[in-house]
Amino acid sequence: MNFTITQVNKLTDKHWDLLLLADPNKDLVQKYLQAGITFEVRKKEKLLAIMVLQAISQSKLEIKNIAVDPKFENQGVATKLLTYAFQFARQRNYQQLQIGTGSTSFKQLYLYQKVRFRITEIKKDFFIKNYQQHIYENGLLLRDMLVLTANLEQL
Repeated sequence: MNFTITQVNKLTDKHWDLLLLADPNKDLVQKYLQAGITFEVRKKEKLLAIMVLQAISQSKLEIKNIAVDPKFENQGVATKLLTYAFQFARQRNYQQLQIGTGSTSFKQLYLYQKVRFRITEIKKDFFIKNYQQHIYENGLLLRDMLVLTANLEQL
């Protein structure tokens, strides 16, 4: 699939739809958007995906949000975005790239581990404490966030 990844300076409603697909807490999304850098994936004029990166220390970059339009899932778009995040982090001399996801997000956990992220932390009850509405994934109540980290020097 031929597409482009570019930085976004102004968010549209379509960007917001994707951001909230991955993270339904609009307040949290707005907070990390202010401190992060947003990228989009387009094929011609069609928005396929979005990703937000944020430095959390001098040595660690975090993927705060990554979402692919459901019509374009399983076509390698997320893998390309993750590869782009690794390149972006290396070019800016970060030692680690981090991402958090739900403990019930089985498809995402598979993908992140496939591209060499490792589970490094469990934030117990993160989704219960930070989201007003309960979130169910794969028929399970989402409670815990799993933090996965890739050490860029070892890849």
